[in-house]
Amino acid sequence: MNRALLNKQFDKETIEHLKIDARALTQFLSEQNEGTIIFVLEKFGRLNNGCSIKPLLELLSSENDTIRLLSVRNLAKLRDESLLDTFSRIARKDDSTEVRRESTAAIGRLRSEKSIPKLIELLADNDPKVVVQAMRGLLVFASKGKVNKVLKSLVNHPNEQVRELAESEVNRNYQSKQIDSNHVKFPSYLANTVVHGNVLEVLDYVPDESIHLTFTSPPYYNARDYSIYHSYEQYLKFLENVFCRVHRITKEGRFFVLNTSPIIIPRISRSFSSKRFPIPYDIHPLLINIGWEFIDDIVWVKPEPSVKNRNASFFRHRKPLGYKPNVVSEMLMVYRKRTNKLIDWNMRQYDSDTIEESKIADDYETTNIWKIDPVYDKVHSAVFPLELCQKVISYYSFVNDLIFDPFGGSGTLGKAAIDLSRHYFLTEKEAKYVNRMKDGLTGKTDLFSGTEFKPKFIKLSDFKRLSGVD
Repeated sequence: MNRALLNKQFDKETIEHLKIDARALTQFLSEQNEGTIIFVLEKFGRLNNGCSIKPLLELLSSENDTIRLLSVRNLAKLRDESLLDTFSRIARKDDSTEVRRESTAAIGRLRSEKSIPKLIELLADNDPKVVVQAMRGLLVFASKGKVNKVLKSLVNHPNEQVRELAESEVNRNYQSKQIDSNHVKFPSYLANTVVHGNVLEVLDYVPDESIHLTFTSPPYYNARDYSIYHSYEQYLKFLENVFCRVHRITKEGRFFVLNTSPIIIPRISRSFSSKRFPIPYDIHPLLINIGWEFIDDIVWVKPEPSVKNRNASFFRHRKPLGYKPNVVSEMLMVYRKRTNKLIDWNMRQYDSDTIEESKIADDYETTNIWKIDPVYDKVHSAVFPLELCQKVISYYSFVNDLIFDPFGGSGTLGKAAIDLSRHYFLTEKEAKYVNRMKDGLTGKTDLFSGTEFKPKFIKLSDFKRLSGVD
């Protein structure tokens, strides 16, 4: 289909004539090929009278799904109640799911009380998108007792998209424009604070909805001296407990970014195989159950020479089944605290100056593949690259927000927060890493930021006192 040629052949004036002359439209439809018919139906625009109803109805028997869909779409523009039964029949029986969805939407556009029983019937459809379209049509009549009751019952629907719409639209939170004066604020004693203590104990003294962003890389399962667990199940349970608390202290609709990767536990001897645990994939369902909503997956890619060589043996023998790729990637799993409010609501909590100051420069990452070199530290064996922290903080927080890392390590997240004019809150149980942070964070604030982001290093007992909780 040469659209440039068709544009010349069927200009605006020609199409307008077809719309108001049923005989000319019928003749056109009988003479043209499917591609030309589709082109013209896409160009129809507004329909001001019923002259095109009969020719369009005849197209509903076309074998071409797109022609049927465009016919329904154009008929819906007329908002003619006499088409209700036609739309209902197509919504229930058409072979194309897209056509059925369009027909359901057409019933909703009629905004007629006669459509209520038809839309309620479609709530039982197997296609969740048909159900969603039916719900949208019924929302016009949500003030009616029967309709309201039916819509509210959908909060228990098996499909997550239907449940979300039921919870948000029915409860009217979806379009909320209310400004929450506490959304930008956080307890001052958390700002630029590093607590030396077990994260599970520390978080018991952090108020609800205090944190704007959490970015962390948890200790890998039995891969370091500081992360030994009796079993993999115990390890996952520990992380679940931590991230459940992180969910509680995170502000509504804000983000949690988790850096993990599968971990290899070396074999005991040549008589055994090494074990590889898929940490990101095992943690994910736990996070969803807690109340986090999955948003994105970002792959952090390292240069191959920087990682352990796993395929040296395969390089020599090249035998099938013995292939083991070099692992050059880690996963950044991006979650949002589940809410009925859109991200726009979170943005509206900030004044225009803060939004302007927080805007991201042109050299941002356009894909979910981030190529960043790893870094090494003489004290900590697994440190964040500063560049990685800076990207996450820039993309998922505003200036003066409070950024949290429950496994503070060498304090890289705090350094990045200072660079980007954010406040930081870190917890760390290992004394040697807290001492490492004292050097890094204190030196950075002296050089670049004066006293505004000067760190406070405190023990759990002092943190309890600051929190005011006995």
